[in-house]
Amino acid sequence: MVMIALTGGIATGKTHVAHRLRAAGVPLVDADVIARQLVEPGQPLLQLIVDRFGTSILTKTGALDRPRLASLVFGDPAARHDLEAILHPAIRRSITDFFRALPASTPFAVADIPLLFETGREKEFDKVIVVACEPETQIARVMARDRLSRGDAERRLAAQLPIADKVRRADFVIRTDGDHAATNDDVDRLLERLANQFGRGWPN
Repeated sequence: MVMIALTGGIATGKTHVAHRLRAAGVPLVDADVIARQLVEPGQPLLQLIVDRFGTSILTKTGALDRPRLASLVFGDPAARHDLEAILHPAIRRSITDFFRALPASTPFAVADIPLLFETGREKEFDKVIVVACEPETQIARVMARDRLSRGDAERRLAAQLPIADKVRRADFVIRTDGDHAATNDDVDRLLERLANQFGRGWPN
């Protein structure tokens, strides 16, 4: 089985691409979904995060206040490192378990990992897909989506590797500067390439 990583930058449209791949029948695991499950109330990792950052990162119901936590770690490399040290080993184990559980006949599968390059994990995969758009588009999307100022949006981008660096290190690139229809066409063309190269008859 060919193991493929899907990555990009904040607000590049990676989630849309992941949905398109999954809808086409590609087995796909999402590191962000795993991370959310790991920090649900009662989970051991949530207590570790509270021990490090304090109870201010909890809502009144005891759930993780993700926007509050994000505001603490973005722009603070030491805090971000501490959070990643808590979460990333467990996320990595879950992704490994996902690939191992797939049938041996699976031609390829995808792990959606936002911080693939930042955490040095790209060598664990056979191929890497990067979802990219212009930085100005990223900033505009982040401002609209998260209701942030331009300065805050720029700091979010600065916490990740520049998207141009990721594009240079990719095996495949999906551009999302256009509309969803254009992105879908690019994803479908990529699926055809993957099927021809690795599919062994996929999809049936």
